Amino acid sequence: MEELGISQETMDGLYADGISLAVEVVLRLVAALVVYLIGRYIVKRVLNFIKHSLEKREDSPSLNDFLFGFAKVMLFAALFISVAVTLGIDATSFLAVFGAAGLAIGLALQGSLSNFAGGILILAFKPFKVGHVIVAQGHTGVVNRVQVLYTHLMTFDNQEVIIPNGTLANNDIVNMSTQETRRAELKVGVAYGTNIKQAKEIILNIFENDPRALKDPAPFVALNNFGDSSLDIVVRVWAKSAEMWPMYFDGMEAINTEFEKHGIEIPFPQRVVHQIKEKAAEEGADS
Repeated sequence: MEELGISQETMDGLYADGISLAVEVVLRLVAALVVYLIGRYIVKRVLNFIKHSLEKREDSPSLNDFLFGFAKVMLFAALFISVAVTLGIDATSFLAVFGAAGLAIGLALQGSLSNFAGGILILAFKPFKVGHVIVAQGHTGVVNRVQVLYTHLMTFDNQEVIIPNGTLANNDIVNMSTQETRRAELKVGVAYGTNIKQAKEIILNIFENDPRALKDPAPFVALNNFGDSSLDIVVRVWAKSAEMWPMYFDGMEAINTEFEKHGIEIPFPQRVVHQIKEKAAEEGADS
């Protein structure tokens, strides 16, 4: 070595530095392995605790899945950074990379992030649940699935409508399933000259004898409007939400049947034309 211009003392220093570096690397690797094993054990225990805690919340399975997945990603990311720091890698570089990646992803997925935020709001505040009947974005149907990005509706003619949660969370939603009772409103037209008192009694009798119609509030029947071709009667009846539509349709059919029995006419649109004979005669003479 002296022939190469390297003294024995220098060689001894390099050898000592190499041994020291090797020992440091081995120690860091061992420490990183220990941190990984301990951290993985802790992460699994925490995830099990979170999972069992979320299982008690049976009302929001979609939110539970999202929260569990989010917690899993965050915990393993923290473990990865801890192992990297133990190996001597600067954590600032990781944060910079994650920040830049997050910004790029955020710009590329603006619409999806809007849906994501809307889904979190829906899952957290629960304006509706799976099985509820809602009206949203011009669609009426039963909520089939509530996911983080989209809500799935099944319409009554068995079509699936997929609505982005961002749009859904920022617009009006009519939920027909939150209340135990609902009011049905029927509009019945009868011909001018009809005995209104008799017509009202017939309608009222139909719903007073329908077991689905609630007694409190009691059925309400009144003359509502003088139409172009009919006297319009409004009928308001309360029922349990699940029985409201069957009662409505059966009631309409029963009203038609009873009106036919009593000779009460349900008119069709008509116009009365008045002819002025004098004017017609003058026009005939001029010709």
